[in-house]
Amino acid sequence: MESDPKFKKVIEGADALSLGISIVVAILIGIGIGYGLKKLTGLTWLFWLGVAWGVGGAILNVYKAYKKTKKSLDELANDPKYRIFKDKP
Repeated sequence: MESDPKFKKVIEGADALSLGISIVVAILIGIGIGYGLKKLTGLTWLFWLGVAWGVGGAILNVYKAYKKTKKSLDELANDPKYRIFKDKP
């Protein structure tokens, strides 16, 4: 079943929202892991290591979303019905 055009904006909005949520969740998970390691070992630097892991995970999520969007736009740019715009000077 194809998606209904009236829900297209809702789906696009949910996709953009999911990127924001995934950034926050990645950072919170990293903070949680860091806090747990600090409580377990008593070493403060492990907390900051967890924060760094969370930020790294968030950056990775943004990079994956960028690659997905770029691939989609590249496919659109190679679409024959838009070729006339590409050929103009």
